[in-house]
Amino acid sequence: MTHHATKISIITEKLNEQQIEQMVVEAGAKGYTVFEGSGRGSHSLKTRSRPSVVDAFSLIKIEVIVADREKADAIVEKIASTYFKDYSGIVYMETVEILRLEKF
Repeated sequence: MTHHATKISIITEKLNEQQIEQMVVEAGAKGYTVFEGSGRGSHSLKTRSRPSVVDAFSLIKIEVIVADREKADAIVEKIASTYFKDYSGIVYMETVEILRLEKF
């Protein structure tokens, strides 16, 4: 049997990683996954074949799944209001189906 949950995807610069991870955990999420990233956006093109001069400016994607939509909304609002006024990044949410609800 599956259950509905909310997946939060946060794409930002690596220099924000530890602070965002801490926010996610403090907000009550049980875990997250981090991926190295590349791509093109309004700020620039960042590719794996031509890494950033400074590693902290490399892109990452942090994914978080939470069972409680209100908790997801709070996490997204906190991250967006704290980081995306001064740093490039994007946050989006999706409804996903999960097994093992107790993990989230």
